[in-house]
Amino acid sequence: MAIRRNTGERQLKLLDKYLIKQFIQTILFGLLAFTLIFVVIDAMENLDDFIDQSVPWEKIFHYYFVFSPEILKLMTPVAVLFGALFTAGKAANLSELTAIKAAGVSFYRFMAPFLITSLIISVFSIYFGGYLVPMANKTKQNIEMTYLKRGFNFSGNNIFFQDNRTRIVGISFFDNNLSTAYRVSIQEFDVTDYTKMIIRIDASKMVYDSVNASWNLRDGVKRVFYLDRESAEYFQLLNMKDLNFRPEDLVKKQQKPQDMNLTELQELIDTQERAGNDPTSTLIEYHSRYAFAVSSLIIVLFGLPISTTRRKSGMAAQVGINILVTFIYLVFMKISQAFGKNGALDPLITAWFANLIFLGAGIVNLPRVKH
Repeated sequence: MAIRRNTGERQLKLLDKYLIKQFIQTILFGLLAFTLIFVVIDAMENLDDFIDQSVPWEKIFHYYFVFSPEILKLMTPVAVLFGALFTAGKAANLSELTAIKAAGVSFYRFMAPFLITSLIISVFSIYFGGYLVPMANKTKQNIEMTYLKRGFNFSGNNIFFQDNRTRIVGISFFDNNLSTAYRVSIQEFDVTDYTKMIIRIDASKMVYDSVNASWNLRDGVKRVFYLDRESAEYFQLLNMKDLNFRPEDLVKKQQKPQDMNLTELQELIDTQERAGNDPTSTLIEYHSRYAFAVSSLIIVLFGLPISTTRRKSGMAAQVGINILVTFIYLVFMKISQAFGKNGALDPLITAWFANLIFLGAGIVNLPRVKH
């Protein structure tokens, strides 16, 4: 009995290695194919801009090298689902799955290597999409600004934000290289009545003192408003230590949440909550990074049972199912985000709504598969 059990375990390990190898090879093929298609299409659209701006060829290659991580992130769930459907569908069409079941291997055991591989990919995707992709996107944007004259630069214009619950800061121009803000306005409001201004400070410029971690305002006026009068104090230098932002924070305030990594998103959420602003959109973006990474595992659990039925159409059926499932998933994701941004759904539920729907459908469908 022990010899038979050891033999069976070795055979299962060989089966796992075979399935994982086929699965990973198909995923890599799918990612390579999808990435090449996206790059070729984008290159055709931007070719005129590259030529008009006389962009060097090495910069064009660099541009698409740092553009590739974004494509890989978006296409990973599609490629994983394609790999699972193709591998399992091929096994079913070649009667390999029938032989596996005849050997006493249950369908749940057959799914194990697919789910474990998808789980590992999902865990890696959290780091990949949460940190590597935003870093690559920043490099891509820098190339666009420098060579294609697109987008903003880090010396921003017309920056307005709420520093805390009672303070609003306005900056006409900020030079990140000099850590200097120009034409600055700081407005303080009554904590019991947010419509009542009690202090207003206007300065020609504001320079960051990195030694004391404070801001120095120069050549301005400080007005204090009382019930029946106001006072004005003109100054050449005014040091403010209670401002809650640094030069790098001003740069971040000009970034879109989609271009931030997970740490920067968490810091933005904390800043918005501290200032009394609504962080819903940022929370949705933050939770969506995790939900989208885990989607590879969820849609494999949903789609794998579908692919185990033998079909005469073979490869065409697998591609069709792959496109259909991806389309349905994206529809659910966009619908939930629309409701979430309107406040109808909690940000966490909004981000995970599509995954929960597909997870539920996959669990319901599993018992219906012939084991």
